[in-house]
Amino acid sequence: MKVVCSVLAVGVLLASTSALARGSETDPNQSEIWNKVHASLFQGARFETNADQVIALETPVRAEDASVVPIAIRARFAQSPERRIDKVWLIVDGNPSPLAAEFQFTPDSGRADIETRIRIEEYSFVRAVARTGDGKMYMVANYVKASGGCSAPAGKDPAVAKANLGKMRLRVEEKPVAGKPVLAQLMVSHPNDTGLAMDQLTRMYAPPHFVRRVEVRYDSKPVMTADVDFSISENPNFRFYFTPREGGELEASVVDNQELKFSTVMKVDGSRVASAQPERTPQ
Repeated sequence: MKVVCSVLAVGVLLASTSALARGSETDPNQSEIWNKVHASLFQGARFETNADQVIALETPVRAEDASVVPIAIRARFAQSPERRIDKVWLIVDGNPSPLAAEFQFTPDSGRADIETRIRIEEYSFVRAVARTGDGKMYMVANYVKASGGCSAPAGKDPAVAKANLGKMRLRVEEKPVAGKPVLAQLMVSHPNDTGLAMDQLTRMYAPPHFVRRVEVRYDSKPVMTADVDFSISENPNFRFYFTPREGGELEASVVDNQELKFSTVMKVDGSRVASAQPERTPQ
C-alpha cells in the first residue's frame, strides 16, 4: 500500500506542473517533472552512463491508442546470483501520477524483462529505471507521442466489466525446460478505472478502481512483484519470465485499491504445462 500512496503523493505534488512534462523532445533531462521525480523518488541518485548495456525500453514513437500503449522493458543479461536486476521503475513524465509501476525481480525470474500496456495522458518521456544487485542505477527514456489516455472512457460496458471482475489467466508461451527461463503471461480482467474519465451520459466521474499489486511465484518463490497504479491499461496484461524446475506451481495473486483479492495457479514442470486451476479465486 505504501508504494501506491507514494505514487499518488507524487501525482498530487506534480499535478500543478504537469504541462511542463513535455520538456524537450530530444533531451530527457530537460523535463521539469522528471527532475522533481528524480529528486523525490531517487533522492537525486547518480545514474550510470552505460545504461544501454543493462536495460532497453521499447515503445512506439506515436501511439495508435493512448489508453493502450504497448511497452517492453528488457534486460541485457540473464538473472543470476552474481549479476542481476532487482528492481525496475516505470515512469511516465506527463501522467497525473508519473510513477506507473515498480517491478521487483529475483534470480528465479530468469530474466528481468516485463511487457505491459499503459495509458499516456500527454506527449511525454517514458522511462525505465533499473537498479542492479550492486546498487547501481541506470535509466533509459523514449519520447512517446500520445494524449488523453488517462482521461479516456472505459473501452468496455461497465456491467460486463463488473461481471468479469477479477477473472485471471496464466499462460506459458514456450515449452518449459528445467533450469532455463521461460516466457509467461498474466491476464487480469479489471477496469483499472483512473477516476479521471467522465461518463458522457451522467457527466459524473467513476471512482478510481485499479489493480495496485501483482505477485507471481513459482514453487512458492517470488518471480515478479509489481506495485502499479491506474497508468496500467484496462484489463492489465503482463509478460514476464520465470525459471521452471522438475515440478512446481506458477501462482499469481492480485490486489486492487478496494482491497479485493484474486488469485490463480498453474502447474508447471520442466517439460509440460497443466491447465490453470482455478481461473479466479476472489477473496
